[in-house]
Amino acid sequence: MNNMKNWRVRMHEIIFGAETPAGKTFDVLLIASIFLSVFVVMLDSVASINAVCGRQLFILEWFFTLLFTAEYLLRLSCIGRPWRYAASFFGIIDLLAVLPSYLSLFLPGAEIFLVIRILRVLRIFRVLKLVQYIGEANMLLKALKASMRKITVFMFAVLSLVIIFGSLIYVIEGERNGFTSIPRSIYWAIVTMTTVGYGDISPKTGFGQALAAMVMIIGYSIIAVPTGIVTAEISQQLKKKPSNRPCTECGASNHDDDAEHCKYCGFSL
Repeated sequence: MNNMKNWRVRMHEIIFGAETPAGKTFDVLLIASIFLSVFVVMLDSVASINAVCGRQLFILEWFFTLLFTAEYLLRLSCIGRPWRYAASFFGIIDLLAVLPSYLSLFLPGAEIFLVIRILRVLRIFRVLKLVQYIGEANMLLKALKASMRKITVFMFAVLSLVIIFGSLIYVIEGERNGFTSIPRSIYWAIVTMTTVGYGDISPKTGFGQALAAMVMIIGYSIIAVPTGIVTAEISQQLKKKPSNRPCTECGASNHDDDAEHCKYCGFSL
């Protein structure tokens, strides 16, 4: 029993911890594997390369699939509450890193080739596994989550503006100048306010051009608002100074430096 417990603790230190030499080595090897697996998927999408090295790429893809499957199972086995990790953001990402390969085995047939292609492309999302090895990325995710309500209110305000401006330009320009409907006019307002300016549709009248100039100026003035919101939240996260100690029970990290218990499951740190 003690041997099993010691094994779980040791595996947890290697897989979830980055402070020990073994943990750092594990993380470096896993990051390299993620990059290589994504590179293999991209090469596989090139027809000329696939025609020559298709078999080798197929073998490599399944090698990485089995490797990430083993990693996922080891993560679950060394945590006291595996279901909690499996339902977490990183647990879902780990599952999605291997699931498409296995699903493609059960979807044979040329008529659903498009589905198989989608599953193959989904393997690219393995790159999201990198997020859990970057402390700054965790801080950014927390800042974005804390900013969500403010950004949502801001987005509703922008949506209201583009609907108003789109309706106005539709009335001013009309169908003769390419503004054939309010939805198309709203599309113009979005393109103009974001300063993208495709140029596929543009106002021809003086009033329309004046309105376009006003929309552009407003676009420049509001484009920095979300940046300011997220920056303020990042400053708050920096003051909290989270710890990277992972909980051996649920796998969660980013606890406060003086924390004695996990803030997610209550297990002793």
